Amino acid sequence: MISTKKHIQQLVSLLNEKGVNDIVISPGSRNGPITHTLVGCGLFNCRNIVDERSAAYFALGLSQALQKPVALVCSSGTATLNYAPAIAEAFYLQVPLVVLTADRPDYWIDQAESQCIRQENIYQNFTRKSISLPLGESDNELWYAAREINEYLNVAIQGTPAPVHINVPLEEPLHDLEDEPLPSVKPIELPLMNLRLADQAIEKLANSFNQAKKILILAGQQTPNPGLENQLSELAKKTGAVVLKEHLANLNDPAFCSSIDLLMTGLLNENTADFQPDLLISFGGQFVSKSLKQFLRNNKPQEHWHLSLNTDHFDTYQSLTQVLPLDASDFLEQLTPTVSEKSNSYQLRWQEKEKQVNQIRDQFINQTDYTDLRVFDQIRQFIPPNSYVHLGNSSPVRYALICQAPTDAFFFGNRGTSGIDGSLSTAVGFASTTNQLNTVILGDLSFFYDSNALWNKYISNNLRIIVINNRGGNIFGLIKGPDHSPAFKEHFLTEHSFEAKGIAQAFGLNYLRAENEIEVTQALTELYAPNQQQAVLLEIFTDSEKNSQTFRALFQAVKQ
Repeated sequence: MISTKKHIQQLVSLLNEKGVNDIVISPGSRNGPITHTLVGCGLFNCRNIVDERSAAYFALGLSQALQKPVALVCSSGTATLNYAPAIAEAFYLQVPLVVLTADRPDYWIDQAESQCIRQENIYQNFTRKSISLPLGESDNELWYAAREINEYLNVAIQGTPAPVHINVPLEEPLHDLEDEPLPSVKPIELPLMNLRLADQAIEKLANSFNQAKKILILAGQQTPNPGLENQLSELAKKTGAVVLKEHLANLNDPAFCSSIDLLMTGLLNENTADFQPDLLISFGGQFVSKSLKQFLRNNKPQEHWHLSLNTDHFDTYQSLTQVLPLDASDFLEQLTPTVSEKSNSYQLRWQEKEKQVNQIRDQFINQTDYTDLRVFDQIRQFIPPNSYVHLGNSSPVRYALICQAPTDAFFFGNRGTSGIDGSLSTAVGFASTTNQLNTVILGDLSFFYDSNALWNKYISNNLRIIVINNRGGNIFGLIKGPDHSPAFKEHFLTEHSFEAKGIAQAFGLNYLRAENEIEVTQALTELYAPNQQQAVLLEIFTDSEKNSQTFRALFQAVKQ
């Protein structure tokens, strides 16, 4: 049974034609015609999550895991506003969400009608395209709607993926059904293109590359791509180029440098001109490291090439000279055969410095007392190979990036906008469709903020949640400034005495607890035991003041 509304039948049929078959629905009446049709036709994998904010983050994680668009469906009014944080995150992470919001007819807008707000272009700053479909069902209106829907679904995945918004005004009756198949529709195809630079352009770039003596490549956040890693390794070996990456770049070649913040601190006592690049090449998402940005802004390269299918003019380091409309793999495929072999002296300089700071780090961790730093080093030793790790924002992602990466793990995190509000929901969505173990590491505030992530029936047995409970937002004790303010404890640290046990029990999760190093080891052993066949939450308690002192002492040790 599907809705009798022809424009809804057409919308759903086009979703099916375009392969958008994974749907996250939040319940409501105004979106009833869409829900009836998606569920009733039997062609879609429909999930239901009540909390729209959590549902949108869930869809983001699901899309990342599936590597394809996922559609969201909600009712009208403030339900639509609750999608906004995740849509912004998806926009900056370049994740293709298809956002379907039900709406009142436009003649009821601003007329004191219930559950009715100004929804047209509501996400205009965070979507590639946004449209309100026509209300009527004349032949011309259906033709126009079909054309626009085709374009929007194509745009979501063409070039740089991004969210698109389709607002759907609906008149009553909303729940009239008929036992009919979906109508046939005409999809408009947009083939994916493999872009190439002209030979003359590649020759010019190769000449500039060959003239540069110090080449630095920044690999930003990206999904795992073994082929790209092999290409980068080949270029680095041939030319002595340095590849800097964080765990979120999902590159594991040991020749690449990953201890970014420690490296930047270690360079304070070096001649920075020895490390300043002549040529900087960047691709992928954002870096977490603030000190890397400061280093490159203070030690600008002569040239900076940024690779972006969407021609984004990201001048993060204030030295941009070229925007190349290619993905990294296509670019390296063209460039590497055309460049000359070079000395690896610049590469060795970076590698030796990293080796030095890593030795200081490892010795410091081995000698330090029980704090967050020690806990994160314990965690990374237990994370299984070929599993997924989801890093919460603020202090968890920073501690994880300081420590050595677990062997052959894949890293994800909401670093598009870097908020603490949806990390758990995103991880739950991702884990719901994978077979491997998924570990999500969160701070206490992030967990409590997003605890509704557990309020659905899609919590998979492969989910391992680790909450670092240091009784507040410990990030504000790590950065300079807030801890000297009289407002620190209440308005920055947000000191509290809450624990996660009751939440775990309410949502049927196994619960583990640890308050010292021995208990952490025991709990991690149980968390990752082969016979652990249920989702588990491990809460680890640490002291925020000791955490801050240890964190600062580590960087002081590296600086000396």
